[in-house]
Amino acid sequence: MLHSKPKDDNYLHKGLRKQLVQTLREKGIKDERVLAAIEAIPRHFFLDTAFEKRAYEDKAFPITAGQTISQPYTVAYQTQLLEIQKFDKVLEVGTGSAYQACVLAELGISLFTIERQKELYDYTGQFFFLKKYPNIKRFYGDGFEGLPSYAPFDKIIITCGAPFIPPKLLDQLKPGGIMVVPVGEGDKQKMKRIIKYNEGDISEQEMGDFSFVPMLEGKNNTGK
Repeated sequence: MLHSKPKDDNYLHKGLRKQLVQTLREKGIKDERVLAAIEAIPRHFFLDTAFEKRAYEDKAFPITAGQTISQPYTVAYQTQLLEIQKFDKVLEVGTGSAYQACVLAELGISLFTIERQKELYDYTGQFFFLKKYPNIKRFYGDGFEGLPSYAPFDKIIITCGAPFIPPKLLDQLKPGGIMVVPVGEGDKQKMKRIIKYNEGDISEQEMGDFSFVPMLEGKNNTGK
């Protein structure tokens, strides 16, 4: 899946990224900083060579450990909902291929990202492209627990389908902060944008149906 040695990023790849950005713009992504980040990052670096020629289709693809790399529209949409500001401190639950992490890091934030699959955590540790982003800090752990010792966070993004809004993550969100999380069990989840207020109250907005792998408790070191 991932590669320890640099791969080529040629004019063809860059042209395909421009086309992808145009597709995302036509689908309603308006944040030009998010679109610029998508255009800057070689998505084919994150995929097995079998999928390389299709890397710039607006589709999800399988990666190792039974997980997926999200559809570019989903990545852009979740990122746009976060209303990222430069220097934000952001928690990501579900590192996966690290594509979403790199899109966020490209926006100049400090990113803390958790992966429960040891196989994936080890893969990304060998991934040459992450050396470009010293502002990404990776952790192997249970996403439901978050990272209390690094809290609070300005923004929290969950990149897997949560059965409910994790209360410990809400506790780790700053007052005034935003959490973006797909909520629901089964094949489809409702994307929710949650704003936390100074008194600890929250507001929830439903932002449409999406499909993610499930968010699971604990850590997985089985290699399956």
